[in-house]
Amino acid sequence: MGLYERWIAPRLIACACSARPIARQRAKIVPLASGRVLELGMGAGANLAFYDPSKVTSVSAVEPNPVMREKARLAASGTPLTLDLHDGVGESLPFEAQCFDCVVCTYTLCTVADVAKTLAEARRVLKPKGRLLFCEHGIAPDAEVVRWQKRIEPIWTPIGAGCRLTRDPVAALLAAGFTLAHLDAFYLPKTPRPMGWTSWGEAI
Repeated sequence: MGLYERWIAPRLIACACSARPIARQRAKIVPLASGRVLELGMGAGANLAFYDPSKVTSVSAVEPNPVMREKARLAASGTPLTLDLHDGVGESLPFEAQCFDCVVCTYTLCTVADVAKTLAEARRVLKPKGRLLFCEHGIAPDAEVVRWQKRIEPIWTPIGAGCRLTRDPVAALLAAGFTLAHLDAFYLPKTPRPMGWTSWGEAI
């Protein structure tokens, strides 16, 4: 891991992911989690403040970046939650099959190396009829915005620690065998449109 990936990118991402428009999105999704929960790509722990301790029995998570993991542990210390945080990636989860009631995935699918493998792993560890709560940005529905996304992405991805602007999280969920129980989407307020098309909801 180079200097940028270890020290600069985590701080930029933690700052961006705690911005008010994104925090409002987290507030729509994370409180819906219940039972035994797995969070994919915890980052600096921005979701921790939004879990409802009366509904969640435990929170496990994977995060490959050591700086982010340390930030997440610090964030967890200020909550009533007990965090089981692992050094790991979504494509190879260190958990048994059918052991979680709920998977939470926020602003993560844009950066994983393999979306299909990550969602297959999420399905593997979910109990039958388990829920995947998601909030992800991705490819926009407007052709002009998509053109800008494709222009920006080659520069944006290395700066954003692997973040891709043109992935389609909803299509990926459907291709992975999930059924959408609820879906909303819009351009995130006060965010440039190439980075702002956001989908969120619940998949079964």
